[in-house]
Amino acid sequence: MREESKSFENEREDLYGSTSEREGLKGAFERFIRRFRGASFFIALTALYLLVLLSMGISATPGVYLFMFANDATADWPQFFHYLSIGCSVVSGFFLYGLTMIFVVPLFNFLMPFRVKPFRGNYFSLSSIPWYFHNAFLYVVRYTFLEFFTPTPLNILFYRMMGMKIGKHSHINTTNISDAALIEIGEKVTIGGSATIFAHYASKGYLVVEPVKIGDGATVGIKATVMGDVEIGARAMVGPHEVVMPKTRIPAMESI
Repeated sequence: MREESKSFENEREDLYGSTSEREGLKGAFERFIRRFRGASFFIALTALYLLVLLSMGISATPGVYLFMFANDATADWPQFFHYLSIGCSVVSGFFLYGLTMIFVVPLFNFLMPFRVKPFRGNYFSLSSIPWYFHNAFLYVVRYTFLEFFTPTPLNILFYRMMGMKIGKHSHINTTNISDAALIEIGEKVTIGGSATIFAHYASKGYLVVEPVKIGDGATVGIKATVMGDVEIGARAMVGPHEVVMPKTRIPAMESI
């Protein structure tokens, strides 16, 4: 039994080592990432911040135009009405920013040269980079504006453009969603308020990214949590505050 255990440990990847099973340029790049973790993390974070700032700047541009127009057009008005117009333009600009961002961020996500895919491996690996960038773009909208569009057809449209598969007549009353491209929701599904759905989890030092599938007519209750590698059958029900652990399979029509 001890020999089998030792053999298993030897077969496991060295999560803290600097080697890579990949070959060629990809292998060399992954070895650099693992050997110089601090530097590689800083480089990736800098690139990500620049892309996020650019997407936010583009999204804010219509609002800036509106503000400048209101400021110039009302410059000769009485002070109260001039300031009122500026205040209204600022607030309107914020909503224009959010509406524009719903389209700009998915475009940035689409133009990325890589796509998030299921994997199990090291946090410092080539496979983790698409996952990291995809969620970062998702969170920019989630934490700056998405609450104002939830639940409306606009949040459904945004998630679809981010790669989530959503059937007809489904309602998503939460912004607590990660890994949108790896989540599949059937028709007439109801996701309750403040429910959390994400397609990843950690296991024995590994990052595991696996899809979530929710069948037609299923319901996920208020503040419930659905983790990666979960399948919920048609017309099944996850009760409020319940936690659905990884690898769980809920049969059709069943309630938990």
